[in-house]
Amino acid sequence: MKPTPAIRLAGPADAQALAACVGAAFSHYIERMGGQVPGPMRADFAALIEAARAWVAQDGECIVGALVLEPGYKDGFYVDTVAVLPSHQGTGLGRALLQFAEDEARRCGRSSICLATNAKMTENQRFYPHIGYVETGRRTEDGYDRVFYRKSLAL
Repeated sequence: MKPTPAIRLAGPADAQALAACVGAAFSHYIERMGGQVPGPMRADFAALIEAARAWVAQDGECIVGALVLEPGYKDGFYVDTVAVLPSHQGTGLGRALLQFAEDEARRCGRSSICLATNAKMTENQRFYPHIGYVETGRRTEDGYDRVFYRKSLAL
């Protein structure tokens, strides 16, 4: 079994690869969402990197996963984006990125972590509850129909 790629804080040189990873991970949802581009694909990755909010999973020289965190979220740490290249999906990397986010939240003294997914991303709605996230609501936000989740963390 291949080891999980190393997760590290993204640097300025990673912006293009980070955008490409997120694009590859989310582009197949555009048709399902009626032509709407998923929110993570619209992110300003250079700004997120500058704000130290973006992490990458690196396998050799290749960025294969991405994570964007918002530590100042109102109800706990917030996972803004988790993305894995299609070639690495199903390997446990998405779960490893979420575990990393949970560990970061704990390190920052947060007792919960939150995230949202688009209502059309039904795979995520099966996955998140499976790993301990509880649905907290559904609403339209920024033009997207979103499903919100929260997970309590032991400190």
